[in-house]
Amino acid sequence: MKNPFFFGYGSLVNQSTHTYTNAHRAHVTGWRRTWRFTPHHPVSLLTAIRCDESSIDGLIAEVPGADWAALDERESGYNRHVTDAVRHPLEFKPEIAIYAVPEQEPFDADEGPGILLSYLDVVVQGYLREFGEEGVADFFATTDGWDIPILNDRLAPKYPRAQELSPSETALVDAYVAKVNAEN
Repeated sequence: MKNPFFFGYGSLVNQSTHTYTNAHRAHVTGWRRTWRFTPHHPVSLLTAIRCDESSIDGLIAEVPGADWAALDERESGYNRHVTDAVRHPLEFKPEIAIYAVPEQEPFDADEGPGILLSYLDVVVQGYLREFGEEGVADFFATTDGWDIPILNDRLAPKYPRAQELSPSETALVDAYVAKVNAEN
């Protein structure tokens, strides 16, 4: 029996934030990213929502022995959903799960403390490494909820898996943050 895989569309795209191997670029249809604030978390969460007209790029990686415990703990506040809508380069069809905030979870995109810049840095760094600058542009274009404030915590990162960015990576994130701020 083959091991299952997860589909990451946020920080899990950045392979520096986890130890899961056998990772591959992938694409899922029927899902779209959005930012959500829930009363159970101190910051807005990046989640995937079902959306027939949308698709997003991400990364799949193997979960050895189907041992989901560590990943479920990392993704607390999210439910795991099995999906067969992922295109990937594997020659076999593994079970693939995507994490999403429960649909019944109350949220208000206009309230809450905002998006941690240290988290956004990690996501953008991952997309840049996997998909290049075009992938970063696509990440911003296929994510909703940019009207939520972005909190600059770079000097004292609150995100537990924060990564150091190069000056060019920092400039890229800042350029996109300025763009979404100008649009909202």
